[in-house]
Amino acid sequence: MKLLYSADGSLENIKSKSVTIVGYGSQGHAHALNLRDSGIEVTIGLRHGSSWNNAIKNDFVVKSIPEAVRNADLVMLLIPDEEMSAVYISEIHNNIKKDSTLAFAHGFNVHYNQIVPRSDLNVIMIAPKAPGHMVRETYIKGHGVPHLIAVWRDNSNNSKEVALAYAIANGGGFAGIIETTFKDETETDLFGEQVVLCGGLTELIKAGFETLIEHGYKPELAYFECIHEVKLIVDLIYQGGISGLNSSISNNAEYGEYTVGPKVINQTTKNIMKEALNDIQTGKYAKDFILEKKANSPILTTKRSLLKTHLLEKVGRFLRAKMSWTKSS
Repeated sequence: MKLLYSADGSLENIKSKSVTIVGYGSQGHAHALNLRDSGIEVTIGLRHGSSWNNAIKNDFVVKSIPEAVRNADLVMLLIPDEEMSAVYISEIHNNIKKDSTLAFAHGFNVHYNQIVPRSDLNVIMIAPKAPGHMVRETYIKGHGVPHLIAVWRDNSNNSKEVALAYAIANGGGFAGIIETTFKDETETDLFGEQVVLCGGLTELIKAGFETLIEHGYKPELAYFECIHEVKLIVDLIYQGGISGLNSSISNNAEYGEYTVGPKVINQTTKNIMKEALNDIQTGKYAKDFILEKKANSPILTTKRSLLKTHLLEKVGRFLRAKMSWTKSS
């Protein structure tokens, strides 16, 4: 698999286009600011609300979504997955310019047929592998985050070049850009979030914290051991891989990694991971998530409320308030 960088593409493939970004949240503001700093003129498409005022404060031209997409050569959708289909159907499908390019930062809606793009449209994906604030911060620092690009439909015969140019303008050219497919990006992204990055890691943290509390240890001590130090460990892995981590920790810690880690994360865990991947591949997870939205998000609402009252969160808020270096985050 070849990594692409700034030298492998040309910003001219997007500088000549009128670009509209729909959405001005975490990803939307980052893409808009990065593209503008790369010399690309950007219009923001929004419904009236707080994001509208934020975009105006950053000196962007802001229009209603139908108006913003009407004359755009490229429209990037950067609104929540669960809202995107309804917005596309009601405000974009009949208004987007003929033969233009429709872009996504995640393949979910196209892969699971929640959005069926109009037949004349080029359809591409540019997916930065980081939250929006990191996409912006790393662009400013000059090292960016890795990006994935994909082409779902190429009527113009230059859609890959356009996607590559967008990724470069968004900072991906500093860190590396990989070509993939909507299917592979969607399925691997959901899998990584569910079993490792979000679902797996947070449940592991909570289980470790709760185990120490249940055996009489102070919450503050449990917090530092099971939560605070996670960033230190992840930073070491980020910089040097697992081997790099092991070269920095004690022999005692490394021995515990080899002898106890496989007991906690074992074949049973891996079997559950395989079930999760199967649900993603078959579309079961997507169906469940779409039904969750239609039912007014009962699981999300309940779980968020429960998490706020967890001792882990209460102790964390107290301790972080004492840490001067976290106050600016």
